[in-house]
Amino acid sequence: MNAALTLLKKHPLLGAILIAVLLHLLGTLLIPGYSSPFSIRAMLVLAALLAVASTGQTLVILLGGIDLSIPFVIGFANVVAAQLTGQGLPFWEVAAIVAVLALLIGAVNGALSSILRIHPLIVTLGTGTVVQGLVLIWTKGFPSGSAPGFVSSFVSIGGSIGPIPVPGLIPALIVMAVALVLVLARTPYGRKLYAQGGNPTAAPFALINPVAMWIVTFALSAFFAAIAGVLLLGFTGSAYGDVGQPYLFQTIAAVVIGGTSLIGGRGSYVGTLAGAVALTEINTLLIGLGLQPSMVQAALGAIIILLVSLYGREPHLRTTI
Repeated sequence: MNAALTLLKKHPLLGAILIAVLLHLLGTLLIPGYSSPFSIRAMLVLAALLAVASTGQTLVILLGGIDLSIPFVIGFANVVAAQLTGQGLPFWEVAAIVAVLALLIGAVNGALSSILRIHPLIVTLGTGTVVQGLVLIWTKGFPSGSAPGFVSSFVSIGGSIGPIPVPGLIPALIVMAVALVLVLARTPYGRKLYAQGGNPTAAPFALINPVAMWIVTFALSAFFAAIAGVLLLGFTGSAYGDVGQPYLFQTIAAVVIGGTSLIGGRGSYVGTLAGAVALTEINTLLIGLGLQPSMVQAALGAIIILLVSLYGREPHLRTTI
């Protein structure tokens, strides 16, 4: 038992993958149709949407922060994209507008957190609430519009790419994941991100500008949240300002289950992908067993606490240098 726990602590990514596999086997045994082709496609799409929303959270947590504005930015992008598309603007112009605004929101989060030295939990929650309020004022509480057909097809559970029986979202996520893994491993930004998160005191001596890193990373977090918001518009078919609320803690949970340290400097996006799959399977399994939403939420919280107790208590990198 101790050997297994030691292995999980040293290789949390392996733990996330094992959890996903065991959950799938358990669901197959307990719930009829759990492993049917349609069910697997549905879980893949839901996990992919969560993985996209969790991309920025991964980067921010690697930096040593946290971003609670993600669900608000998701709702903002969802509503703004629908409204502007409904007003007749070409979708690519709409996408550009949403992306620029999201980057600005994230940059403000990073600037306020780093320059004023305010904890990002408070800053992001505050800016997210402001964004949500502005969207409500603009739409008067009644958003309208919908996504173009090709966006809906891109995320449709029943979609396919030629002979491949999955929607375009799945291979697109794989390509994005490979690109992000390469960026984190092979580029100056990736090396600086791990260095800043691992030892923020020593990072400036390595010529790392902490303010720039926080601004860029939080801007990327909001950008990926906006992408998730537009994808959810295609998935649901209509605008909904609170569509991002389930992602408030699910993005953090996916990152934690994937083995990324909440104190920064250690983890990977591959772990977040495994965490998103595991979290989706947990949700599907609990709902399939007939649990009420409140019980599902309580069970998820208990599982996260268990996982953090297993491999989330490793010493900070700065204590080993």
